[in-house]
Amino acid sequence: MFFGITDIWTYVIGAFFIILLPGPNSLYVLATAAQRGVRQGYRGAMGVFLGDTVLMVLAAAGAASLLRSTPILFGIVKYAGAAYLAWIGFQMLRGAWRSWRAGRSAEAAPAPEATVENPFRKALVISLMNPKAILFFISFFIQFVDPGYGTPALSFLILGAICQLFSMLYLSLLIFSGTFLAGQFRARRKLSAGLTSGVGALFIGFGARLATATLG
Repeated sequence: MFFGITDIWTYVIGAFFIILLPGPNSLYVLATAAQRGVRQGYRGAMGVFLGDTVLMVLAAAGAASLLRSTPILFGIVKYAGAAYLAWIGFQMLRGAWRSWRAGRSAEAAPAPEATVENPFRKALVISLMNPKAILFFISFFIQFVDPGYGTPALSFLILGAICQLFSMLYLSLLIFSGTFLAGQFRARRKLSAGLTSGVGALFIGFGARLATATLG
């Protein structure tokens, strides 16, 4: 046992593969880096890190139990998150449509719309608007924390740090991949618009999936 963690290597392997699963957070960071560069991509990544940290703390504090015992609260958070993700998707589709119609005209590309946004704040909201993540974190962490350990907060801190380390490495890979793709698509605006449309459709799908989520 390592600081109250019963099987740390199993957790490390599980956390690694969980981080690799695609989600709205990683897609938003990728899109931001492709449209606005490395610096803004990392601003979005910082929002993701903070949002995930808040969810981990809430999970360790028993937020999942609160959501289970208060269906109305769960419904409010769930539908608010679903609406926000769908709204982001529609914004991306609208920008892609304008770019597609304008062809090579830079004035109609999706990027100008993003310049008025704060990627840190937007990524933070995307991270927090996911009640299923709270349930997932607590169900995952509990499996690896010894209930008899004297300072379980230290165990959760170590588990959270491991998860955030993988997240930082993965998002960094996506950020630099996004800037590479931006260079490739800069001269191919129709292809770029098609990619933006695909990401927008995925966000709408995430919203629909969240809207139909249950506590079971």
